[in-house]
Amino acid sequence: MANNQKLHVIWGTGSGGMSVMRALTTKGETVRMVNRSGKADVPLNVQVIAADAYNPDSAREACNGATVVYQCAKPPYNEWPQKFPTLQANILEATASIGAKLIIGDNLYMYGEVPNRPITEDLPIAATTRKGRTRALVAEAALAAHRNGTVQVAIGRGSDFFGPGAMDSAMGERAFPPALQGKTASLFGNIDLPHTYTFIDDFGKAMATLGERDEALGQVWHVPNAETLTTRQLMTMAFAEMGKPARMSGMGKWMMRMAGIFIVDARESVEMMYAFEKPFIVDSTKFERAFGVRATPHREAIRQTIEWYREHYAIRT
Repeated sequence: MANNQKLHVIWGTGSGGMSVMRALTTKGETVRMVNRSGKADVPLNVQVIAADAYNPDSAREACNGATVVYQCAKPPYNEWPQKFPTLQANILEATASIGAKLIIGDNLYMYGEVPNRPITEDLPIAATTRKGRTRALVAEAALAAHRNGTVQVAIGRGSDFFGPGAMDSAMGERAFPPALQGKTASLFGNIDLPHTYTFIDDFGKAMATLGERDEALGQVWHVPNAETLTTRQLMTMAFAEMGKPARMSGMGKWMMRMAGIFIVDARESVEMMYAFEKPFIVDSTKFERAFGVRATPHREAIRQTIEWYREHYAIRT
């Protein structure tokens, strides 16, 4: 690597990490991705290495040479309280040890239930759920490390993902593949309430922007989202793009509890169902005004999502 070329290290090869990789490689940046296996489906010019974020020495070695580190890794959903603090603390320490910037991919759990108003970055931390309190703990620890000069940090927060690779989300593989096959899309909660969804590639581009812009450091940013629609409206738009009749249903808390008897992630999702039982509107004005970036329009985001699912699942429609 040439001396003037920056190295971007991405922890995690799930949908979030992959979206950051796409954003960075589009800009011609040098990217190293890190997961436990050292394997991932990436372009030839992207390095993938194996490392253990729970081992401080392994974490430091994986970050070696980085200018910017992106934290998109997470433990299994049911192990967040036990494992997330250690995982993120080790990545933070590894980043600090080489003087790199740390850009953390985050969600909105730490705000808790937000009644009758859009969710903005200045809201208090008010989580009451196990996973919400865990997210609050690791985010506050990272911001404290920035304030005390340990490491430079910025946090990008997205809502429920949809788009290429975002299969394990509220609008993921239970929605798009069935819809493409003319079946019923399975969604979460009351689908006639407004709910902000984040297009995964908007998340990746936003994270890359935070890594570029020093004025982002020390702050929390909601990544750009297109206008908030109801879940039904957004999925109806997807059916129209597919040329299929709109068939969809929403799973409430009771159904999630029943599914949780057999499926761990469904059981773990019950405490977060409040986000789908009331309007859930995320305000990303701060990011848009600061960096002059707008979200991908819904129709274009849906078109790209459908194209990815058709190719990934080899669905002929």
